[in-house]
Amino acid sequence: MVNAETARNIVGIIGNVISFGLFLSPSPTFWRIIKRKSVEEFQPYAYIATCMNCMFWMLYGLPFVHPDSTLVITINAIGLVMELIYLSIFCYYDHQNKGRKKAAIGLSGEVVFVLIISVITMVAFHTHESRSFFVGIICDVFNIIMYASPLTIVRKVIRTKSVEYMPFYLSLAGFTNGCIWAAYALIKLDYFILISNGLGALFSLLQLIIYGVYYRSTPRKGQDIEKRPEVQLSTAPTG
Repeated sequence: MVNAETARNIVGIIGNVISFGLFLSPSPTFWRIIKRKSVEEFQPYAYIATCMNCMFWMLYGLPFVHPDSTLVITINAIGLVMELIYLSIFCYYDHQNKGRKKAAIGLSGEVVFVLIISVITMVAFHTHESRSFFVGIICDVFNIIMYASPLTIVRKVIRTKSVEYMPFYLSLAGFTNGCIWAAYALIKLDYFILISNGLGALFSLLQLIIYGVYYRSTPRKGQDIEKRPEVQLSTAPTG
């Protein structure tokens, strides 16, 4: 019979695989940038924000904050590397240098912010419970924002009665990811991973429902449509 720890590890590994797929989701955008040798109207904000989300979840998973969270660290470390690769590609092809400045300032500010939070965590809190609570709240805030970010397009979907710019597969992957990490958190109760991913699953389900409602009313166009950068979102997956 599989014990709770083994079951948790299995679910966590599945979660890592699904989260890796989510981290890969922006790759078509960057393949397009490479082919066209230009960032066009794409913006780096989502990838900069995801870097901070990954760094905070790595902090949360460290043994001195929340022990037995190796799988949380591994997927977010992988995610951080992937986001930095995306940003490197973006900066390389940003010929006007506007995005490079945003990326440099954003990443520098994030590193300083994470370091400050890390120091506060070590100095002001002296138990795993208090450290997990402090860092976990910060992680939840940023992760919930990440999960909810595709909802910013809902107003346009309702106004145009079209899901042309709504990322179905991102919403589906977000729903699956939220469910699997919520299950992971339930096996060995982790409120912070459970709260953000439970809400994330609900947000993604709402997106899927809206997609289903407006899918039939979406105009079918034969010509190639240039997708706008608002749907090119990067989702940080754990917690």
